[in-house]
Amino acid sequence: MAASFTPSQRIVIPIRDASNLTVPAASAGTAVSADILDRRGRPVRDLRISVTDRCNFRCTYCMPSDVFGRDYAFLPHADLLSFEEMTRVTRALQGLGLQKVRITGGEPLLRRHIERLVEMLAGLGGLDLTLTTNGSLLARKARELRDAGLRRVTVSLDSLDERIFRAMNDVDFPVAKVLEGIDAAAAAGLAPIKINMVIKRGVNDRDAVAMAAHFKGSGHILRFIEFMDVGSTNGWRMDDVVPSAELVHRIDEVFPVEPVDRQYTGEVAERWRYRDGSGEIGFISSVTQAFCRDCTRLRLSPEGKLFTCLFASSGYDVRGLLRGDVDDGELSRRLAALWQQRSDHYSEVRTAATAAARKVEMSYIGG
Repeated sequence: MAASFTPSQRIVIPIRDASNLTVPAASAGTAVSADILDRRGRPVRDLRISVTDRCNFRCTYCMPSDVFGRDYAFLPHADLLSFEEMTRVTRALQGLGLQKVRITGGEPLLRRHIERLVEMLAGLGGLDLTLTTNGSLLARKARELRDAGLRRVTVSLDSLDERIFRAMNDVDFPVAKVLEGIDAAAAAGLAPIKINMVIKRGVNDRDAVAMAAHFKGSGHILRFIEFMDVGSTNGWRMDDVVPSAELVHRIDEVFPVEPVDRQYTGEVAERWRYRDGSGEIGFISSVTQAFCRDCTRLRLSPEGKLFTCLFASSGYDVRGLLRGDVDDGELSRRLAALWQQRSDHYSEVRTAATAAARKVEMSYIGG
């Protein structure tokens, strides 16, 4: 059962101060080389930037309305990192080996002038830049995002069944509007488009084959995500998880598939392709097939906390560094020290006790 919170109170995440990180003596006063490794030998390759903790959906597995109600205190705009600050962190991490940036939320398209951030990040050069959205505002924003330098987009869509989708987003939003956004993104050249479907047993798992049928041959890549114990408010239970292996079997019975080698180390989705050559699908299996050993991701929260794990309970205060007198070299050394001290492997050691522990919410940090 989910932990109990008073809706009028914002969930407080304990924060550690990045200014207190121990910087290795050998790096003090010198540049930090790329390809630094954490304590488990993993490089930093991916950054997910959550630009807002607000969302216009109340998906039951992410932002349940009984917690995130009308009285919920979201972060005030003054507390959010500026686009310049987000870009500065990205530039520093790029010097440590960063290759990919994903803009997330909340719903990132709710952040005003989000295309400016896209333009600034694209201007750094050499980054695989993408964005994850619920698709509700994508039809009107796709072209300007592409013009600003965005290359790809991922859209969350949990069912094609109108009744089920409206119930899951819990704001009565229609499927057609999301499909319209996907079409607009394709027309704008934001391809290949990935479609993320979070699967919850007894809720939308029977729609998996229908989703596969709909997007098969479209050029889009459908990905099935196991219902995860992110945060402390979504009522996660293992009984609600549909293992990816079960879904592969269901789809293979209708549309024969075969496994595909992953494209790069740290890729979270297990790839499969249709044997008739009509495209591919993916499975993200954090619960039943942990991929901690290859995790190369950092997450930056809207007000400047860096998290080294999706399932963390605390982050590192980088905003204090950005708004202090720390120069770019020192910022880089602090971030290198943070990564070098990282040893997270939550999904490999998940137990009933750890699953029930208080963790940062997905709506705050992004997926």
